[in-house]
This record gives sequence, structure tokens and C-alpha cells, in this order.
Amino acid sequence: MKAVLLGSGGYYTTDHRHTLCVLLPELGLMLDAGTGIYRAARYLRSRELHLFLSHGHLDHTVGLSWLAAVKAAASLDRVVVYGAEEKLAAIEEHLFAEVLSPKGPVYEAQVLTAEIPLPGGGTLTHFPLKHNGGSIGYRLQWSGHAMAYVTDTTARPDADYLPAIRGVDLLLHECYFLDDEADKAERSGHSHTSAVAELAARAGVGRLVFIHINPAAKDPNDPIGIDAARKLFPAADVGHDLMELAF
Repeated sequence: MKAVLLGSGGYYTTDHRHTLCVLLPELGLMLDAGTGIYRAARYLRSRELHLFLSHGHLDHTVGLSWLAAVKAAASLDRVVVYGAEEKLAAIEEHLFAEVLSPKGPVYEAQVLTAEIPLPGGGTLTHFPLKHNGGSIGYRLQWSGHAMAYVTDTTARPDADYLPAIRGVDLLLHECYFLDDEADKAERSGHSHTSAVAELAARAGVGRLVFIHINPAAKDPNDPIGIDAARKLFPAADVGHDLMELAF
């Protein structure tokens, strides 16, 4: 199983990172629709795209307005976008308002159910995250393979969502701030380095990759202080655009 980080950053695009968008190419599964979505066509190996949104903030949804181009470039027969009912409604009302987008969305909107079957005999489940306006995390599970995707929340070693990520082979988790900015993380509903690493260790995950990186970080190559993370959880890496992750 493979995941590709089409975009690994948060808030706005920089020369180093597009905003968050993760693709499982062979299965036609996508997590969030950030600016990195334009890269999807070169990787997709499916005639359908099933896209799961964490929440409605623009850095995670702007790519929905480019889906027509992705659909054409990848010769997709069908695109389905899943999310919380109120988020899907807000996106359609505002992002696809007639004055902005007369043709409207090119996808089918589906409200998330408790469990969604995935290609290859897998299942997708979701869990609530604490963030301004609300957010959703995902666990994707197959026999012998599991990954979790957590963005836009404040990590803690005893986070409510720890059971939902326990034992996954790959954890993609947001890390917007350095440890000396922990107060900013708390105030803004985001995470800092050591809290995420401690959570990964307690959850017994196989590998941790930091995503949703602060675009204003001083060092784009090590924006979160990876050495501090590896002292707590050695199997940790900073995500970067076009990174391919086997799990």
C-alpha cells in the first residue's frame, strides 16, 4: 500500500510545500483537497476518485474548485467527496456559489457514515478532532495494513482520539509549531512537535510523518525540530511534497 503527499503544508502555498492533499494512487483515495491536488492525475491508477475532507477551511478545500481539470486529465468516470454534512453544505453554498462558479461542482457529495468500505477489502472510519469549527480524523484499515490521518487539532499524549490511531503502520499527523511555540498551538487548535511524538509513542504506531507544516517556518527543511521528535519516537520524519510512503 502506498500514500503520496501531493501537498504537505498548511495555510498557504510556498515554494517548498503546497497545502495538504494525500493520495493513495492505486485505490483512487484522497485525503483533503489542498493546492497539491493538481498533481493527482500523474499518479492516479483508478477511474474513480473518492475524496475525504477533514474540515472546511480553505487550505483543505480549495482544490475542489480544480476537480474538473483533474477529472479530465486523469480520465475519471466519477468523483465522490465525503465530509460532515454541514461542511459539505457550506462548501457548496460558498465555494461553489453561482456568482463564483456558474457550473457548480463536478463531484457527488456524500455525508460520512460510521464505516465506509474501501477497495481491496478495507474499511474507513472517522473520529472527531478538536479544532476551531471542528475537524475529522480518519483511520484506513485493511488486513495487514493500516494508516491514520490527523490534521488541524491539538495533540496530547492522552488525546481522545488515541484509541482510533492505536497500532497503525503509518500515522500522518499535523505539526504546525515548534515546541517553544506550544502556547500558539494550544490557542490556534494546532500541534507542536513533542506532543505529537509522545502521542505516536503511546499509540504504538509503526511510523510517524509530520504534515500540515507551518509555511512561515524559518527552516523549511526542518520546520518542526525533528531531533526533538526522534528522541521521543525514533521512527519519525518530516513530510515533504511528493514523498511516497509505503505501509
